[in-house]
Amino acid sequence: MKKMLFLLVAALAAPLPRRDERGLSQSTENAILLAGAVTVAVAVISAVTLYVNAKLPRP
Repeated sequence: MKKMLFLLVAALAAPLPRRDERGLSQSTENAILLAGAVTVAVAVISAVTLYVNAKLPRP
């Protein structure tokens, strides 16, 4: 019983593992991904618009 109590006290007194704070926050990561998605969408829309305008007959 004494050994079990010692293990319990040792476990409770042990320092908590430190958080890994490297990297970007979740909101920053989401903002970067959203900006990338918007950039790709604008590029695709621009390419399709240019293609369609090039194929339209001229008056």
